[in-house]
Amino acid sequence: MTAVSRRCRLTGREPGFGRTVSHSNRRTARRFDPNVQSRRYWLASERRFVRLRLSVKGIRTVDRIGVEAAVARIRATGEKV
Repeated sequence: MTAVSRRCRLTGREPGFGRTVSHSNRRTARRFDPNVQSRRYWLASERRFVRLRLSVKGIRTVDRIGVEAAVARIRATGEKV
């Protein structure tokens, strides 16, 4: 089984890396994952549902610009939908 990347298909948000600093000032590596969720949208032009892995900001962008425009942006980057 392959691991699914924590990446938004619309905005391109990826995990950020940093350090946790304890009270005693010890530093440990950590990773800040974006809030990526799988959403199903009806694509009226193709008369089918599409499933997109989007960050919450990506979901809000789809709500603002519409599904058709969002899918067009994703396809413009060369990704298959």
